[in-house]
Amino acid sequence: MPGTRIAALGHYQPSRVLTNADLAWIRQRTGIATRRIADEDESVTDMAAAAAAKALAASGLAPAEIGLVTVATCTAIDRCPSIAAQVAARLGIPAAVCFDLNNGCAGFTTALACADHSLKAGAARHALVIGAEKMSDVTDWSDRSTCVLLGDGAGAALISATETDHEGIGPVVWGSDPTRGDAVRLQHAWQPKFAQEGQTVFRWATTELPAIAENACHRAGIATTDLAAVVTHQANLRIIEALTRRLDLRDDVVIARDVVDSGNTSAASVPIALSKLVERGEAPSGAPMLLFTFGGGLSWAGQVVTCP
Repeated sequence: MPGTRIAALGHYQPSRVLTNADLAWIRQRTGIATRRIADEDESVTDMAAAAAAKALAASGLAPAEIGLVTVATCTAIDRCPSIAAQVAARLGIPAAVCFDLNNGCAGFTTALACADHSLKAGAARHALVIGAEKMSDVTDWSDRSTCVLLGDGAGAALISATETDHEGIGPVVWGSDPTRGDAVRLQHAWQPKFAQEGQTVFRWATTELPAIAENACHRAGIATTDLAAVVTHQANLRIIEALTRRLDLRDDVVIARDVVDSGNTSAASVPIALSKLVERGEAPSGAPMLLFTFGGGLSWAGQVVTCP
């Protein structure tokens, strides 16, 4: 069985910046200073394709070499064709299997694991894994507890099978607690609005998830002290800092805090933060990094990956 690795990354964010001044809100409570908001005519597909195009270009591969395209999203309006199929059409990818995946904020690492498993089984040699969200479409602007959190954008990873069993993408640790699934909601068919029980999510994320994150490192055969970087779901800064404090990390570990500038972009948050971290050279190539997402469901998924 071959191994897999992240070969290239890319991200896209809308040009419009919404600051706290525009919302008359305070940064102290959420740690968020700005977020990006898409134009009315800018779609989930537009953002997903832009991020994927950057990852594809950075990989040096031809579109015809991509055998799988998957988009993690919970805000797509189109049901069929899938966002993934539309991205493939725009990028000139001729014959890949294409599908969308909805696991809320845990979507990207869930999709990454599915693509990883497919490549290891020999179903494809190269795959595009994209997280893309237009959260502004589902924001309840009258709810001051949630409207300050959300932003739009997309991130993409191109992953490739390797000739050896080298674990560039480690084993996934994933699951859910459906008994608390209503703690994060995006319901009602025609005009869904994002809603959550903030304190429930905060307690769950900061008390129960650290042990699961540690298990992802254990399954990859490393200690948390071996990590060079940690990229969690960018829910809000208070959750990120409280969760990572519970892990036994080195003082020099890089902790992604892209939420400060981008807000909570749901399934897009980890690939955007990861792409920026690698673009800035904040983690050395070949170093182990923990990707860990959590959210609606209540679901979680995480794995250790090697920095490209």
